[in-house]
Amino acid sequence: MRQWESKYDGDAGLRAVEILRKYYGQDLFINTATEVAGIPSSWPGFNLQQGSRGEPVRTIQMQINAISNNYPAIRKVRVDGIFGPETKEAVQKFQEVFYLPPNGIVDYPTWYKISDIFVAVTRLSEL
Repeated sequence: MRQWESKYDGDAGLRAVEILRKYYGQDLFINTATEVAGIPSSWPGFNLQQGSRGEPVRTIQMQINAISNNYPAIRKVRVDGIFGPETKEAVQKFQEVFYLPPNGIVDYPTWYKISDIFVAVTRLSEL
């Protein structure tokens, strides 16, 4: 591709795939995924703590269990979507192991640290 020609093609209204086909041939095929699965969820926008319920709690419970396979000091919890004492203890231990304030509350930093470690131990980042 010549440096500025593709820019001018875009300015002329060609779509990205049309520009690529111009330079690499009409048999260029671009595949798109309808859904990406297995990627951790974004922080729900509120802290999870004892008494919380719902899908975000279930997500954290599932990720904590996967992490516990590599960090046995973190005990497995029942994946039921209810943030009870067992989940609080597991979150506190996770926070302790990963140098976060061990308050048992899944706040923004804890959510993303859990997600980060979950991806690392399940090797989602290599897919």
